[in-house]
Amino acid sequence: MKETKYYIAFDRYEQGIMINALNEMRNRLIAEGRYTDAVDELIIKICNAKTKKFKII
Repeated sequence: MKETKYYIAFDRYEQGIMINALNEMRNRLIAEGRYTDAVDELIIKICNAKTKKFKII
């Protein structure tokens, strides 16, 4: 079965907020001695996300 993908539109400011929030979560997990693999992957995906211009009606 094919996995469903979801797309979310962020501007630069919102993208920065997401990265900061994930980085804080990552730091908290490191302090607790837990794994950070999932958060690391999300940070990389958000940083490397393609940009696309579109109009909002």
